[in-house]
Amino acid sequence: MDALIIQQLCLSPDNSIRQAMSCIDLNGRGIALLVDQNGRLIGTITDGDVRRAMLAGIGLDTAVSVLLERKQQPVTALIGTSSETLLQLMREHTIYQIPLLDPAGCVVGLVTLGELLPPSRPPLQAVVMAGGFGMRLRPLTEDLPKPMLPVGDRPIIEHIVARLCAAGIRQMSIATHYKSETIVQHLGNGQKFGVNISYVHEERPLGTAGALGLMTPWETTLLVINGDILTSLNYALMMAFHQENQAVMTVAVRQYDFQVPYGVVEMDGIDIRRLSEKPRLQFFVNAGVYLLEPSVYQYIPTQQKFDMTELITRVVAENQRVVSFPVSEYWLDIGQHADYEKVQADFRLEGPG
Repeated sequence: MDALIIQQLCLSPDNSIRQAMSCIDLNGRGIALLVDQNGRLIGTITDGDVRRAMLAGIGLDTAVSVLLERKQQPVTALIGTSSETLLQLMREHTIYQIPLLDPAGCVVGLVTLGELLPPSRPPLQAVVMAGGFGMRLRPLTEDLPKPMLPVGDRPIIEHIVARLCAAGIRQMSIATHYKSETIVQHLGNGQKFGVNISYVHEERPLGTAGALGLMTPWETTLLVINGDILTSLNYALMMAFHQENQAVMTVAVRQYDFQVPYGVVEMDGIDIRRLSEKPRLQFFVNAGVYLLEPSVYQYIPTQQKFDMTELITRVVAENQRVVSFPVSEYWLDIGQHADYEKVQADFRLEGPG
């Protein structure tokens, strides 16, 4: 393997989790290799490890070595190990990457499952939920549906389609209702954007998940994204996380900080136990991007208003695994005028992400 590529894979254990995120994003292999000053492997950090750290509240400026405390020693192989043996190791340990070492334990390469095997599943398909009225953006949405509002030189929905296409997703459906003809006229069958687009039209508003009930059952994992979200989320890494955790549904979440403008009083009856002056609260909120396995279809009613929150609740109640995937990349829900102004400013500067 080229020395430059190896360099892009490797970090010092003193580097931060944030730097590990950048390393993983740059090398595109879903993993960072932690090495000592002589290039000997100390441990590995996957994108999934980073996302789980975010969910656990570990700060992104924490040394990445902290994440090794939660992990077993990595599975490795000597350079020259046969593809058959590497595949067997991956299957035995349910892993997707194996660092290749020389006899001294120094990193000389990395092999991934995708390099050894062609994709065993059909390509990911997507649905863009674009039927909303965009009431909070009036008067901008009086003549245009919200997904058609321009950001830079293209409408929101075209940015979404372009990101999906860049991720290798070629089959997609657009769920429409309000001023649907505007969207259909602009996107057509998707040919000019390098994708195949079909449409699911809601005769009446069906909520944030109801349009899925109008579709024929999907046969492979389905990506669903709201039509008012611009994000540089890495869909391949989200899919890997989804598969790694054997979930039937994965929900992208975003950390949200809220500064309480008052002193918060904690009481026991009438007795004051504690007062926190203007505390900052942190939550994870729904980011409007989902992965759904085919089995989820059975929980969606037909021709009935149905929200994604109801779907999540129903699937969880059936003891099916629903997991959260924290978004560290650029993300913006264009729900209000301030959001629309922000995304315009972001694009004027350098584009999202």
